[in-house]
Amino acid sequence: MLPPSPGALLALALLAGAAQAAEPSAVPRCAATSRIDLAADATGQASEVCVSPDETTTFVFDASLAAGAVEFQPEGRLADWAQGKEGLSLHVIPRADYLPGERVRVTVRFADGAAPASATFWLVGHAARGTRRVEVFRQPRPADVLKKEKDEAQAEARQCQEDKARLLAERKEPGGLMGTAWLERKGEVGSEDIWRGLKHHPANALRAKQAMSYSQPKGETHPGSMAARLELLNPGAEPWLVAGAVLKDTTGAEVELSAWQASAIAPGALGFVVVGAEREPGQLACPCTLKLWESQGPRTVTLGNVTFSRGNQGPARK
Repeated sequence: MLPPSPGALLALALLAGAAQAAEPSAVPRCAATSRIDLAADATGQASEVCVSPDETTTFVFDASLAAGAVEFQPEGRLADWAQGKEGLSLHVIPRADYLPGERVRVTVRFADGAAPASATFWLVGHAARGTRRVEVFRQPRPADVLKKEKDEAQAEARQCQEDKARLLAERKEPGGLMGTAWLERKGEVGSEDIWRGLKHHPANALRAKQAMSYSQPKGETHPGSMAARLELLNPGAEPWLVAGAVLKDTTGAEVELSAWQASAIAPGALGFVVVGAEREPGQLACPCTLKLWESQGPRTVTLGNVTFSRGNQGPARK
């Protein structure tokens, strides 16, 4: 049997490359980093920071940046950027078409000549979990502070694993207050029809046709909880399956919500999505903004003026 010709090998390589390029990229699993510590030998290392389209991410430094010493690669993917007063901050706003998983490399140089002389970051696109503020430090910290932050990070990771396991166990039907919302048991807990008061973002990929919010104060056998049940119309050409949700109040505080739906919403069809968290709504300064994103791709749903009944909650916690 004759060996394949060089031309045939080249064609196979091109076909393989095209097939790989055609595969949809996965939703980035980047963390909303809020603090970065730079070592003296940090040159060449680059931390990843989640950013979202049309939303500002601010880097705050403990040393001034040199004037004009900020570089972006590739250029042209930011809607705007600016150095703050005295060069102690950097504000970046990705363009509206900044895609999930897209990466822009930003390099800054410090003005004081101390090590490290520069720092590099990757701006990683995410549909909703962009970091609002990142503190960057070049100074060493005490060992007890490092241990405390490490313990907190490990505890958060364990909680995430437990939440994930619970969500998988509830996949056939959600439990707790989310289950109540899914079955529309309005008389058992505080509930409110919020659809008429919603503010719909003009770029929403789906249209909300119904919306109910649910709340339950903390009791002897259950934690305080809140949930929402949305009926959504998918006008697009592809099915839509929720991957995550976040609720932001008027102070900027965010709560990540569990999200559940029985199946993907088919093109041109209606479907229901339930979101919720074990947290009393009285702890949030609502009206709030609810944002949902899909498991693949950039299509999101943003709803403003989301409220929760507090008739059975008592006074808000301080």
